[in-house]
Amino acid sequence: MATIDRKTFLNQISLLAGASLLTGPAFAAESATAKSAVKLGFVTYLWGKDWDLPTLIKNCADTNILGVELRVEHAHNVMPELNPAQRREVKKRFADSPVKLVGLGTNQQFDYIDPDKLKASIERTKEFIRLSADVGGTGVKVKPNALHKEVSVEKTVNQIGESLNELARYAADFGQQIRLEVHGEETQELPMTKRIMDVATHPNATICWNCNPQDLNGKGFQANFDLVKDRFGATCHVRELDRTDYPYQDLLNNLVAMNYKGWVLLECHTNPADKVAQMKAQRAVFDRMITRG
Repeated sequence: MATIDRKTFLNQISLLAGASLLTGPAFAAESATAKSAVKLGFVTYLWGKDWDLPTLIKNCADTNILGVELRVEHAHNVMPELNPAQRREVKKRFADSPVKLVGLGTNQQFDYIDPDKLKASIERTKEFIRLSADVGGTGVKVKPNALHKEVSVEKTVNQIGESLNELARYAADFGQQIRLEVHGEETQELPMTKRIMDVATHPNATICWNCNPQDLNGKGFQANFDLVKDRFGATCHVRELDRTDYPYQDLLNNLVAMNYKGWVLLECHTNPADKVAQMKAQRAVFDRMITRG
């Protein structure tokens, strides 16, 4: 497996997501994205969880949503247990399509009190890092994921942050980014996310903004966004963009203003009968919103 030079990769990370890797006529035809480097993609939780890989790639291509984060343990079955030939097949399927594999979405977390569970989660994450590199992805999403009454907050924060540093160093050698999803009952509060990232100082340790209701707590959306915007990685999760319970227009305006070059990934929580039709509708909503402000 070929890997990029580690120093070069870290330089790319410092530019938030690097230059767009997406090419092809479908992307070039999008007049809306010509005004912004922000790209619309898709998370396979929940709308794509039952699609095999050919169906998933086809549906993304047909709706002009040209990037995907594969949630692991779903029907597309891109897991570390794939052998080398199967990994090459996954990579080829994406390479032969206009759809970019943005990365893998895992449930690995680093708050465990039990040191054996913590070690196992770190090692499993390394397996996903190697898998993502083999199948053509660019990074791996992980979770904080909780605080525990049995230990101090400081201990858990330091443990999560140092775990991220270890994984960020490891992932850099494979050209992969570590993306900490803003997640967990207490760890999704943005001041807590910042505390974790203040420990996770490696430039390859980044966050994945997750559009939680808690983003509006405290001093509000803008103050919370500004707390961590300098640590954004190449992915940002959103729900349906035309929902009115979250300031999605403000989010997109901020991403455009900071010249974000990453992916806004649809992680929709409804269950429409025709999910492909709804993907097309969300594509249209994104194109309208990204040109406003």
